[in-house]
Amino acid sequence: MPALMTPRNSVSAAFALNGVLLGCWASRIPAFVDRLELDEKSLGVLLLVMGVGALVSFPLAGRLSDSFGAVRLTRWIAAVYLLSVIFLGFAWSVPVLGVALFIFGMSHGAMDVTMNSWASEVERALGRSVMSSFHAMWSLGAGLGAAGGYVAATLGASTGVHFAVASVVVAVIFGPLLRVEWTSNRRAAEDDGPMFAFPKGALILVGVIALGAGLGEGAAADWSAVYLRDVLGAPEARATLGYGVFSVTMVIMRLSVDPIITRFGRVRVARVSGLLAAVGYTLCVVTDVVPVALVGFVLMGMGYAAIVPMAFSRAANDPVVPAGQAIASVATLGYGAMLLGPPAIGFLAHVSSLRISFVVVAGFALLIAVFARALRPPV
Repeated sequence: MPALMTPRNSVSAAFALNGVLLGCWASRIPAFVDRLELDEKSLGVLLLVMGVGALVSFPLAGRLSDSFGAVRLTRWIAAVYLLSVIFLGFAWSVPVLGVALFIFGMSHGAMDVTMNSWASEVERALGRSVMSSFHAMWSLGAGLGAAGGYVAATLGASTGVHFAVASVVVAVIFGPLLRVEWTSNRRAAEDDGPMFAFPKGALILVGVIALGAGLGEGAAADWSAVYLRDVLGAPEARATLGYGVFSVTMVIMRLSVDPIITRFGRVRVARVSGLLAAVGYTLCVVTDVVPVALVGFVLMGMGYAAIVPMAFSRAANDPVVPAGQAIASVATLGYGAMLLGPPAIGFLAHVSSLRISFVVVAGFALLIAVFARALRPPV
């Protein structure tokens, strides 16, 4: 164990822990739907409550991270996050589930801000790009959480038992790694702040880049299967391959892209990434062949993999805004787009078509390439 107690492994453990718990929830949503007899509207409202909890937590977590240190706050929030999962699993009514999801969303979102701030400190200390590898650990954790949910559902375990066991196992595996010796930078934060943090100054364009990436990732997650089935006529089982190949590509790219960023720089990587994502969505729009569309989803995964990590890394190193607040402001646009973008895509598809919606998403991907210079490390 002492050999594993390095700052990089510790941050990786935080990202994996965060991903596993979200994967647990996502994989058992059908169980909550069946037990509480939720319809699509009710589920949509509950998911929105969870998202609002995350958005509300961003500015608060950012200010507290700057005041108390990202590493200390990440540990505290991780403990609350583990407890919130247990509460969520035992939610016995729709109102209680709503409260549980709000707390769960706040814990998830707050930890997202603080662990990214901590990751940026470790990245600076290492002197090379490693942020994407941390986000890869989150993706792997989410996959493990979903796999655990499949096992629990197959065994007929209730969500309460499943989430309680998962919380204990995750705490035992990742908890010790979070105790590595590390002193976070502290910077006085403003006492008064807005309910929602928005970028300002040079971070505005960084936020636009994060928004483009969040919109693209959210569209791929929520609309890929629908697009392949309803627009291209793929069977339901085959339609799931869209998000599958997208997710696998994201993990592979995030595990391998850091050396590329170090060698060629964030600006070049962002330009190429934005173009790849735009080409991916365009390929889906212009084809009626499912395998060609799947190639498009692969290109999307390649394009979006490095964008959010680079945006958070740039925000954390802003010379004007404290790291926690900067990450929170960028996260508001990035995750806000991931949350609110899919419903907007649905509305646009209703008045036009899903192909037109994908064209709009491709346009936002091009903005990533256009504003790529905003990701340059500050001098």
